[in-house]
Amino acid sequence: MFFKKPTSKTLKILLHSSQNPIFSLINHKAKNPPYTYTQTKNYVDVYMKWKKDQYLDTIEHIHKSIQLKPVISLKNMIAQNPNGCIPISDVSKKGLHFDVKIKVARFLRQYPSIFEEFTGPQYNLPWFRLTQEAVEIDREERRLYEDCKEDLRERLKKFILMSKQKVLPLKVIQGMLWYLGLPEDFLECLDMNLDGSFRVVEMEEGLKGLAVESNERVLSVLQRNAMKKGVYSNEPMEAIEFPLFPSKGVRLRRKIEVWLREFQKVPYVSPYEDYSHLDPNSDIAEKRVVGFLHELLCLFVEHSAERRRLLCLKKHFGLPQKVHKAFERHPYMFYLSLRNKTCTAILKEAYCDKMAIERHPMLRIRNKYINLMKESQVILKSRRVNNPYVERPKLDLDLDCADEEECVEIGRL
Repeated sequence: MFFKKPTSKTLKILLHSSQNPIFSLINHKAKNPPYTYTQTKNYVDVYMKWKKDQYLDTIEHIHKSIQLKPVISLKNMIAQNPNGCIPISDVSKKGLHFDVKIKVARFLRQYPSIFEEFTGPQYNLPWFRLTQEAVEIDREERRLYEDCKEDLRERLKKFILMSKQKVLPLKVIQGMLWYLGLPEDFLECLDMNLDGSFRVVEMEEGLKGLAVESNERVLSVLQRNAMKKGVYSNEPMEAIEFPLFPSKGVRLRRKIEVWLREFQKVPYVSPYEDYSHLDPNSDIAEKRVVGFLHELLCLFVEHSAERRRLLCLKKHFGLPQKVHKAFERHPYMFYLSLRNKTCTAILKEAYCDKMAIERHPMLRIRNKYINLMKESQVILKSRRVNNPYVERPKLDLDLDCADEEECVEIGRL
């Protein structure tokens, strides 16, 4: 601001001169590590219009997952009962626990191909047991847990190794068991389910955590695929381009396309490597965050997750405050589905290039449960068609009440 306009050219000459010792450090970039000259932020935050993708919006095992999770939880409770059946009073007050927003009895009756209702021996209360088809799938599911125990354990190990201190609170892991494909009671029997590389530790605020001790270098899915293609030699700070899959009708603005081409040339930092030297406002840090989200969704069963569920991971994985913006800035890698009144982040590569990412072993089992859920819709529709004018007794009003208070509350409605 102290230079006049006629002397502005002189200032430019000084700044680009290598002979002046004052500015000699500017020209020593080649002697420094690669990350010193990639610590720049060239991205311009421009609004990008959301475009609906018909294919990704119709993948059943992704969008049925919200309904399937409470079905599996209730199925497990019935299957673990010694008698193989439970009275409605055992679960009628646990709607919040199972994330069921309607009466539990009504929810169970929505899936007659999974839950079979009958009258109990006492007080004429409704009881529920699993149908024969559900029992067979449950047995297959338990065999899969035993056969794929090593694979599931390895996925959990990678999930923990991506954290800052290679340790995560047990409550965070418990919240991610569904996405990782692990059983609900996995953390209740740690001695049986884990090997010697895991250990339980005490964390701050009196929390217990699960740590992993491993000296082996873990390669991400992106690194392994790049090595197979011969475009990656496993050198430190080497650039890897993300696979891009544009949706039909999605076009980026020119300035973003230019930035994206340069972004692909930025060195790739694996989510399993140290990132403490990175400037959080640089493009290389942005690429590390995108690489983390890519690897995380590769570990999940559906290669997708509710975006709000990932917010609890920011503190433990060194993610920026606005990590959710990464999904919006990279529409060629991620798709945000707005079905089921929630925002679900989907990894496009898993569905546009099915050979690139290994199929999760639990996905086949979940698809079988989803087929039973679809059969239930057919059964309920058939009942309505066959008895269009018959008014069925409203069992919810009388049989769902486990105590007098609930009966009084229903009577006021």
